[in-house]
Amino acid sequence: MSRYMNSEVKPFNATAYQGGDFIDVSDSDLRGKWSVIFFYPADFTFVCPTELGDLADNYEEFKRLGVEIYSVSTDTHFTHKAWHDSSETIGKIQFPMIGDPTGTITRNFGVMIEEEGIADRGTFVIDPEGRVQIVEITAGGIGRDASELLRKIKAAQYVAANPGEVCPAKWKEGEETLAPSLDLVGKI
Repeated sequence: MSRYMNSEVKPFNATAYQGGDFIDVSDSDLRGKWSVIFFYPADFTFVCPTELGDLADNYEEFKRLGVEIYSVSTDTHFTHKAWHDSSETIGKIQFPMIGDPTGTITRNFGVMIEEEGIADRGTFVIDPEGRVQIVEITAGGIGRDASELLRKIKAAQYVAANPGEVCPAKWKEGEETLAPSLDLVGKI
């Protein structure tokens, strides 16, 4: 996955379901703001709605940080609409739900499970320049946590805004950071 770190998002065009409408989404929509590309295996499943519901419950905090979420599966945008209309949990979602039935976006990010035609649970945080800053891949049975993702985004935003500083393990907004130097070698 290190080959994705700091790499630029590859071009794509797709249709998403958002707020009762079908919208066009492309890689250019990721520029100028922080974005999360949140891959999940499939609509109408078990772990996926718990993850997407968690993101929906925390969406206002993501927006406060200037972050847009884009969920992506290899389902169509029509399937996303049907799921949104039939599930109380998914009905809370306000962010774009991208359909990737050809698997182009999923393959671009290296999370396609080819033999199944579905995505791994992949999370990618993209900076305003369109470069990948955080990559997380989890096994199919392991759900992700929006609060941990928010913590990592805050750290990435802090580091981007404060060159020469880094965030240690478990760093939370407002806590001390580190300024790497020879003085710290062997002292931590």
